[in-house]
Amino acid sequence: VQLVESGGGSAQAGGSLRLSCARSGYASSSNCMGWFRQAPGKEREGVAAILLRGDDTAYADAVKGRFTISKDNAKNTLYLQMNSLKAEDTAMYYCATRRYCTTFSPAAFGNWGQGTQVTVS
Repeated sequence: VQLVESGGGSAQAGGSLRLSCARSGYASSSNCMGWFRQAPGKEREGVAAILLRGDDTAYADAVKGRFTISKDNAKNTLYLQMNSLKAEDTAMYYCATRRYCTTFSPAAFGNWGQGTQVTVS
């Protein structure tokens, strides 16, 4: 499984951006897909996760009510709709996979994409 993120850019506080993560291939070991972010000088943190075969989603407290994770299995694409952006959302955003969505720990995920930068001012 290979992942390629896109859709990052600059936005003003209160604005919106939609990130995409294009996935090549599927494996049961990659049924959970997650979005993560890493700001300069900070550790990578989980943002949201979703099951590709299923409806379960999970969000970090910092983004609940503002971000929405979704998928289009026909297009092999994962999305992250980010609304009401804040300066603290500024980070490099990555997508990654694992078998189950039972943890947000980045160390438990693999197949990392190259990331897409989001800057909120």
